[in-house]
Amino acid sequence: MSYRVLGETGPTVSAICLGTMTFGQQNTEAEAHAQLDLAVERGINFIDCAEIYPVPTRAETSGATERYIGTWLARQQREKLVIATKVAGPARSLPWIRGGPATLDRANIREAVEGSLRRLRTDYIDLYQLHWPERNQPMFGQWQFDPTKERDCVPIRAQLEALAELVQEGKVRHVGLSNEHPWGVMEFVRLSRELGLPRVVSIQNAYSLVNRSYESGLAEIGHREHISLLAYSPLAFGHLSGKYLADPAAKGRITLFEHFGQRYSKPNLVPAVQAYAELAREHGLTPVQLALAFVYSRWFVGSTIIGATTIAQLEQNLAAWNVLLDAPLQEAIDTLHLRYTNPAP
Repeated sequence: MSYRVLGETGPTVSAICLGTMTFGQQNTEAEAHAQLDLAVERGINFIDCAEIYPVPTRAETSGATERYIGTWLARQQREKLVIATKVAGPARSLPWIRGGPATLDRANIREAVEGSLRRLRTDYIDLYQLHWPERNQPMFGQWQFDPTKERDCVPIRAQLEALAELVQEGKVRHVGLSNEHPWGVMEFVRLSRELGLPRVVSIQNAYSLVNRSYESGLAEIGHREHISLLAYSPLAFGHLSGKYLADPAAKGRITLFEHFGQRYSKPNLVPAVQAYAELAREHGLTPVQLALAFVYSRWFVGSTIIGATTIAQLEQNLAAWNVLLDAPLQEAIDTLHLRYTNPAP
């Protein structure tokens, strides 16, 4: 395992991060602890969660992921681990989260942090992320900006000032973004620079063989402003494992939960997945190895967030770290990308 610093001054994290959004829905507490134990054994020091997890988020299970991590964290050496979590914004209808939540204002951010600290059984959060922007922007499968959907929202400056208070109090050590777009990232950068507020060290966005939209604008920003990508969904909710090609009804989040993962319902997804699966086999790899090795190898990725529902899946994801893609295979991947450009934005 290799380790990297997020941003310029962020935490040092393993190149693979354990995602936990299945804990409390598809995974029991014992299964969650087993995954966490294996991850640490293999050199992972970075664990990502969110106040709304597990997914699909619902009132009955909300916060269970953090609680499961908390009971595990209580018997760990806390200082050796980097724990990341997120505050939910008002752009999605989640009435069981702080009554809305209404906004990403100071009161909501502070209440969210206090709740996460209690559930995680810790005094501080290493990386605290805004789960998605409060303002109008396309996300989770939407791919066009629509100015007619503008709405009032808490200014980014106020959000950053609220985070700054928590950093000053020691409850949060570093701040990050998630599901953001270039304008939002640059606004956070500008305000932190001009006002002496905390600098964003990372952005957690979807990135995979079927969603390389990060490369179009955010990769340059990340490079020039020293913001690391935390790549989530490197297997595109299991699609890039190839299991749905063999059996469209195979067990997984896409089939277990109706209307889940709308970004993976675009018409070009299946032929793209088929093409990448065939390319993998031509080069003696499994579809999982190709998909993960691709993301693991990208120069702008600070850490790749992997998730699993079984230990066997986790073992497979970790083993892909040792797969190297040669130049001809990289070129073949880019050729397919030009043919099937971002079918799951």
